Amino acid sequence: MNDATLPGTGHPRRWLILAILNLSLVLIVASVSSLNLAIPSIQRALNATASELVWINASYALVFAGLLLPAGALGDRFGRKGALQVGLVVFIVAAFTATLSESANALIVLRGLMGVGAALTMPATLSIITVVFPVDERAKAIAIWSGFAGAGGAIGILASGLLLESYWWGSVFLVNVPIAALALGLVTLIVPTSKDDEERPLDPLGSVLSITGLAALVYGLVQGPEFGWTDPLVVGAFMASLVLLAGWVKAELAQPDPLLDPRLFRNRQFSVGSFTITSSFLVMFGMFFVLTQYLQFALGYSALQAAIRTLPFAGTMIVVAPNGPVVVARLGAGITMSIGMSVAGLGAFLLGLQGLDASYLTIVIAIIVLAGGMALVFPAATEAIVTSLPPSKAGVASAMNDTTREVGGAVGIALLGTLLSSGYREGLGSATDGLPEAAADAAQDNVGAALAVAAQAPEGGEMLALAARSAFVDGMRLSMFVGAAILLVSSVIVRRLFPR
Repeated sequence: MNDATLPGTGHPRRWLILAILNLSLVLIVASVSSLNLAIPSIQRALNATASELVWINASYALVFAGLLLPAGALGDRFGRKGALQVGLVVFIVAAFTATLSESANALIVLRGLMGVGAALTMPATLSIITVVFPVDERAKAIAIWSGFAGAGGAIGILASGLLLESYWWGSVFLVNVPIAALALGLVTLIVPTSKDDEERPLDPLGSVLSITGLAALVYGLVQGPEFGWTDPLVVGAFMASLVLLAGWVKAELAQPDPLLDPRLFRNRQFSVGSFTITSSFLVMFGMFFVLTQYLQFALGYSALQAAIRTLPFAGTMIVVAPNGPVVVARLGAGITMSIGMSVAGLGAFLLGLQGLDASYLTIVIAIIVLAGGMALVFPAATEAIVTSLPPSKAGVASAMNDTTREVGGAVGIALLGTLLSSGYREGLGSATDGLPEAAADAAQDNVGAALAVAAQAPEGGEMLALAARSAFVDGMRLSMFVGAAILLVSSVIVRRLFPR
């Protein structure tokens, strides 16, 4: 029997449970952004290429996104607490092993394994919240959860900055081990178990098709900019994704109890909420990928100095997000999400205006504006998705919410990261003329390699370094302006399509 709630009142220790679940949530989200700050250190230590750096980030999101729906269903079927515990154990093992990596490829594989643990952990946190809180408190609890989901990105950057100031790049993985162990102990002792009382059958075919279809889609999106969109491997990935996801739709429509009923997307509350989360996380994850490198490579901040300067994002999310339900009650979810995306788009545009001579004041204003907009979007969109399904499907609803986040994040890193690289290479132009071929190729690949080449150049090093930093700013502007456009267009779509 479900022992997570008392009828009508919720679990007596629900706020403590929320705190424990938010600890697990922040751990999962922070592990993405903390790696962004460590990219320069990883690039130098493992001699990673620009493509490998993207994949070190994207492998986590690819596996995470592919496994979320079946992982949420497993939690519903066998117990959400158990799924959370197994996920934390896998995460601990993978994070510890990642600290021992001696090559970029090994780190890519271990990041994928961390994605397995994250896929079991994240949907369990939100689905447990939906069953331990009564209806009248659920919106506030989800808003707090959403705030920490957004703040986790900046928290991860701060933790990474503190560690990289004194330790090697592997410390950003090692720090996860004791935190995850603490979360595992608290979950075991305090968090109640819950599951779908109807014990619905599993959907292995739907699970396999959703995993492979999403994985092929994310792979094509990540690798397309590197290989070219007409490359046979990229085209093949998109075709495979189309076939697999079409097969998933057909299989789910024929299932009496599907993993996720495709007909749910006819519900505009569900579909537009999913679209909102996807486009917002696309820009947020891409922004962190770009911003942390801008602060270090272009402005010359250390890892810790850069991390501290991103803290206003977390503070804004934590302060604004819990007030989201109040705004929704007055304006409606659709208008709230639309306004939030417009404000976030303005923040992304302001970030794109920054240059080599930018003051921190103008940067922090842009960060606060962007975070404030996101803090309005996340709670409203998350509640729209979660409340579209019955409580017995809490795990699948939570997993769908998380899937949209991770797919959006993977696409954001790939898309904005590629625009950053394209703008950088175009902006660098002929600055590498006269260098040895190997040095010129390295400098054109990424700004970190260019600065390393400049430091070793017998003459003209300062000019190359300045050209590389200026070219990086060109790439950042391109990526942030595109991110702003995505949010503004999405704002209009949400305003028109979300049910009033």
